[in-house]
Amino acid sequence: MTTIVDVVNVDKTYRMGTVDVPALRDVNITINDGEFISIMGPSGSGKSTLMNLIGCLDRPTSGDIIIRGRNVNKLSDNELAHLRGKEVGFVFQTFNLIPRMDALRNVELPMIYQELSRAERKAKAKKLLIDVGLGDRMHHKPMELSGGERQRVAIARALANDPTILLADEPTGNLDTKTGAEILSLFKKLNDDGRTIITVTHDPEIAGYSERIIRLRDGKIVGEKYES
Repeated sequence: MTTIVDVVNVDKTYRMGTVDVPALRDVNITINDGEFISIMGPSGSGKSTLMNLIGCLDRPTSGDIIIRGRNVNKLSDNELAHLRGKEVGFVFQTFNLIPRMDALRNVELPMIYQELSRAERKAKAKKLLIDVGLGDRMHHKPMELSGGERQRVAIARALANDPTILLADEPTGNLDTKTGAEILSLFKKLNDDGRTIITVTHDPEIAGYSERIIRLRDGKIVGEKYES
């Protein structure tokens, strides 16, 4: 197996006024290409901080985050932004779609900084929306879509630049049970197609779809379980 993410002896501390607040303490994780992993823990356990580090949105206070052989700590801000744009796709609980743009334009948006023509971006966005089951809804704006449809648009947008890793933060948190199950089935299909999926959640239903569960508490890994 090819290692895609290495988290090595990572600490993350935030400065709150005159007080240091530790968010992660001596965290070590290896994630291989094609895995489906859930990071679980209660509020304040450090799981969102860990997601931000893996997603190259932040840097560790100490230790190393290595993405596809590149050490995040040794990259400039521009290099880090390039790595994030190329290797990581994000799916958020609140969808984070641009209200004034239709689904097609929302999916096109991450491709603007790639070397693609407008026609190529449009064609690729259409294919991605068809792939997530929204071929007939691509010209609708977010407010004209259901919660499940909005999340499908968000997933298509996250895949726009063919990322190696798909990071999902509570991806079913704003969805009903049936719609949530449909979104999780879509994640499973993407994983079956070879995509590396990392979900951050407190929901055991989501974790049930993954093959490995990493549990955090008080900034430390307190358990790891492989699902059958």
